[in-house]
Amino acid sequence: MATEPVLGGPTSIVDTACPLDCPDACTLSVKVQHGKVISLDGSRRNPVTDGYICAKVRKFDQRLYGPDRLLHPAVRRGRKGEGRFKRVTWDEALELIVDRFRHAKASHGGASILPFSYGGSNGLLTQDNLDAQLWRRFGTSRLARTLCAAPTGVANQTLYGKMPSVTYQDYPDARLIILWGVNPSASGIHLVPYVRTALKRGAKLVVIDPRTTMLARAADIHLPVKPGTDLAVALAIHRFLFTSGLADGAFLHDHTRGADQLRERAEEWTLERAAAAADIDPLALEQVARLYGESSPALIRCGWGLERNRNGGSAAMAVLALPAVGGKFGVRGGGYSMSNSASWDITRPWIASDEPDTRVVNMNLLGRALTEYDDPPVNLLFVYNCNPAATVPDQRRVIRGLEREDLFTVVFEQVMTDTALYADLVLPATTFLEGYDFAKAYGPINMELAVPVIEPTGEARSNADVFGELCARLGLLEDDEPKGELDLMLQVLGALPGTIGNDLGAGKRPLPPFGDAPIQFVDVFPNTPDGKVELYSAALDISAPVGLYRLQPDPGSERYPLALISPASDRTISSTLGELPRGDAKLTMHPDDAGTRSLSDGDLVRVFNDLGEVHCALLVNRSVRRGTVSLPKGLWRRSTRNGATATALAPDTLTDLGGGACFNDARVQVVSLPTA
Repeated sequence: MATEPVLGGPTSIVDTACPLDCPDACTLSVKVQHGKVISLDGSRRNPVTDGYICAKVRKFDQRLYGPDRLLHPAVRRGRKGEGRFKRVTWDEALELIVDRFRHAKASHGGASILPFSYGGSNGLLTQDNLDAQLWRRFGTSRLARTLCAAPTGVANQTLYGKMPSVTYQDYPDARLIILWGVNPSASGIHLVPYVRTALKRGAKLVVIDPRTTMLARAADIHLPVKPGTDLAVALAIHRFLFTSGLADGAFLHDHTRGADQLRERAEEWTLERAAAAADIDPLALEQVARLYGESSPALIRCGWGLERNRNGGSAAMAVLALPAVGGKFGVRGGGYSMSNSASWDITRPWIASDEPDTRVVNMNLLGRALTEYDDPPVNLLFVYNCNPAATVPDQRRVIRGLEREDLFTVVFEQVMTDTALYADLVLPATTFLEGYDFAKAYGPINMELAVPVIEPTGEARSNADVFGELCARLGLLEDDEPKGELDLMLQVLGALPGTIGNDLGAGKRPLPPFGDAPIQFVDVFPNTPDGKVELYSAALDISAPVGLYRLQPDPGSERYPLALISPASDRTISSTLGELPRGDAKLTMHPDDAGTRSLSDGDLVRVFNDLGEVHCALLVNRSVRRGTVSLPKGLWRRSTRNGATATALAPDTLTDLGGGACFNDARVQVVSLPTA
């Protein structure tokens, strides 16, 4: 519920933009009264988001002024996890950090310090700026940020050099749209009306997803694939294109490398074999393959859901390679959509490029890093822009690590997260409504300068101000370098490529040289070394556990037969806003799976495997396929009966490419939870 305005008080509207981890980067109109946010709505400055926003951000004032908001620095005064803290001044807090940094480096080297951050904000100022200067110059461990988009990123980079992809505006021109491993109704909602416009114009829609999403219900064909089998399905479509004369031989000859190797890897995947592996109707798969081969313009939206398993990298490679094999480029509405994050060619020249040769820690292995690494041990953990106690695989191991009394943990956050409860020192951070940032969309191609709407709440400070101050106290800044948010914003504004900085500074909407709706292989081309699509990589073939485009077997067993997935929801952005009130989390299960276990809708259940267990209520319906159960992504521990979430059941194994998380490789059993 929005904050009630003070009767008789004047209000104003401030325009800004949302930099949170969503493809759309909405422009916002924020109503302010007496220095407080009253409500948030969409503005029409961004023509794609066009005046409407998600229900998540519409409730952001509840984060600003809610009971979990951190208002001042504080040090722990109870057991880790209790959440008892004593208020201290900013000067005391910063001096404590400086002392701990120096002690950690003197005793075990800079690598004993682990900075831990992710996509709590996708803004240019809030990550990889003054924080990066601090970590590099102090010689800390380096973090491999691979929780999401690592396998798809490797695939996109290898194949196309992250060529800009089809944007929302061109979906209505497509005659066929395949939504593969993505649910725009929950994340990236502004794509939905463009898809619906395409359908009104006669386009066909295919959805490939274990769940029956809103758009799956509207689809001409829905393939409810078994989690982890997208690779087999994509290779079967490749084989069909090659063997049916629907592959574009001229395009493959002129614009690709590695087509023969891809064809060889696809050869074993007949439609029947792939359908059996994915547990789908082979006739429906054949219909999709033929429809794709014969349709133009044909467009594939490759999501991040298909990467969250042991085969995720090869699956993303196979899916993204389809437009090249099928010859779907060169027309508006044809090709593929992936992340457009690289479209602006921003290389951050304002940050020194030299990195220390220190240890790299894969963030998916945080639990092991905190409990097992000893050369050197992690003795200081600095967490910002993320909530690993809720979001990182193998939750119980992560919590055990956070409970270590000899680990000094700093959590720099907006609210008291699950991770902050285990901190030795908490620092209050500003939200995007309380500072400057650059909001860069990665679905549409759009960038906005986000401006402060209100003054910081309590004693909250921005990331740039705090990391700049720490650099200064540790003697790591040159005299002419920015020391805080305003300095950094002006420096970045002047360093952005082309006319971007000038346009943003003048209040104009910037565009890259190719515009905001490029046609692939007309306006934009692969950014690979030779400008060709690399359909096969010998280096990736060597690095993948069983080889590129090779399927690894399902990790399920007779004891744990159910695949657990944890898709994005309409409640949180990753785990951001997970503190807001909601009912108890529910596990979604197909009626057939519930029936064989004598379970009913509303029952309390125990979801478990060898890593942990989750106690929650059961929702029985047909929105998930048989053999698959679902818990929402981004749940906080307060959302279940026993304080565990889906990450307690997710292994810390890594994807075949990119070292990504295998959340959807969780295999579980579900039983009734005995009542006391």
